[in-house]
Amino acid sequence: MMKYLQKLGKSLMLPVACLPVAGILSGIGYLLCPAAMQGGEITGAAALIGYFMVQAALALVDGTTMAILFAVGVAVGMADDHDGTAGLAGLVSWLMMTKLLSTGVVTTLFPAIAENPSQTLAFDKIQNAFIGIIAGIIGSACYNKFKNTKLPDWLSFFSGKRCVAIITAGVSIIASAVLLFLWPIVFGALVKLGEAIVGMDAVGAGIYAFLNRLLIPTGLHHALNNVFWFDTIGIGDLSHFWAGDTSADVTWSLGMYMSGFFPCMMFGIPGAALAMVHTAKSNKKKAAIGIVASAAVCAFICGVTEPFEFAFMFLAPVLYLIYALLYGIFTFITVLLGFRAGFSFSAGATDLLFSASLPAAQNTWMIIPLGIAAFLVFYVVFRFAIVKLDLKTPGREDDDVEAEKSAVLANNDYTAVAKTVLEGLGGKENVTSLDNCITRLRMEIKDYTKVDEKKIKSAGVAGIIRPSKTSVQVIVGTKVQFVADEMKKLLK
Repeated sequence: MMKYLQKLGKSLMLPVACLPVAGILSGIGYLLCPAAMQGGEITGAAALIGYFMVQAALALVDGTTMAILFAVGVAVGMADDHDGTAGLAGLVSWLMMTKLLSTGVVTTLFPAIAENPSQTLAFDKIQNAFIGIIAGIIGSACYNKFKNTKLPDWLSFFSGKRCVAIITAGVSIIASAVLLFLWPIVFGALVKLGEAIVGMDAVGAGIYAFLNRLLIPTGLHHALNNVFWFDTIGIGDLSHFWAGDTSADVTWSLGMYMSGFFPCMMFGIPGAALAMVHTAKSNKKKAAIGIVASAAVCAFICGVTEPFEFAFMFLAPVLYLIYALLYGIFTFITVLLGFRAGFSFSAGATDLLFSASLPAAQNTWMIIPLGIAAFLVFYVVFRFAIVKLDLKTPGREDDDVEAEKSAVLANNDYTAVAKTVLEGLGGKENVTSLDNCITRLRMEIKDYTKVDEKKIKSAGVAGIIRPSKTSVQVIVGTKVQFVADEMKKLLK
């Protein structure tokens, strides 16, 4: 299970790599065009350029488009050979599930749901990262399982990779049917939990912040956000804050459900990112810097945290739990100390700057001491946890692939190598499927007793791995594609 989560985490690097540029664009854009956040007329060259940059950023960090990136990226990343067909399958699954689970379709099927605000809200929020990840997993699983399917002659056009999208659609229909009943139950339960937290003051705000971060991977954080930020049950911390109200106009300390995110996002994430860089393996520090440094900049400027969070939440789930706990603790402290700020986008420097002039803002200067404390605490806790628990954060992944990349094929006659390997596998009649990754040939076989490892090694390959009785993997190195191409010719 852990290896599967790590593979999922690595596959998320592909879509996550698209997000830092959006964070930087939105930060600069909002500075040039405050009206894009605060409202008002957009005039002047600088404001128009800023507005243009903000819209470019929203094309990527908007919840729906980000989820689509996850659907395609996860599907390609989880596919055995990273083929684009898997990405298409992931997109098919996303389109199928979000359409079948849209509010319009659901309320047509079950009119009673339209009268239940909680259930309607659940399906209003169905286009989220969690559904995107599920779509990607479905797409990759269908691709891996059915990419070599052979159909009767009269259906031969749909054989192989062409049948993957069709099967994916069928699986997605089944998944949608399950979520049709499961999603509103879970979503509604979280709304009830949010209602129970209300009235617990600073403790409740801390619990909310912890759950908000903890639920990010599932998309269910929207349930709690709607309870506290908007007028689902009569609170609306965000809407009241930006409407110019003060705590005297509401029954709680206005801004308490937003303020604690600022020190964590602006300073805590950079501290945690630095810990990841310092604990990365020496030969992978540059790669780690490339992943987490840009993510930290995004978090500081405009509060876009997904590039950082999705970089490790599946690689190191325990560390993500600790990360969520730190949010809860700092939110509790921030509320007690009286720091109040609000956001309309997220808890970054740009929102802090614009919200500081609003009537509900209080003690915004305290972001400095709170930020320094968050930076140090996140750094120390992350560094200790990563080293003590040997967590596979960016730059600390297993070196298997790196070692295999340095493998040298002893024979550059790829046709001869392919023939020898195929003979060692028991001939083409014993091979049911063939694909390859960056460094390995991956074969499925019928009879494991026919495999002759000595024969295979005589081809000059670096090693052989047998994960199961029906699987054989041959480590070739970076020239694996040439050998795979020759083997595919021999198998025809």
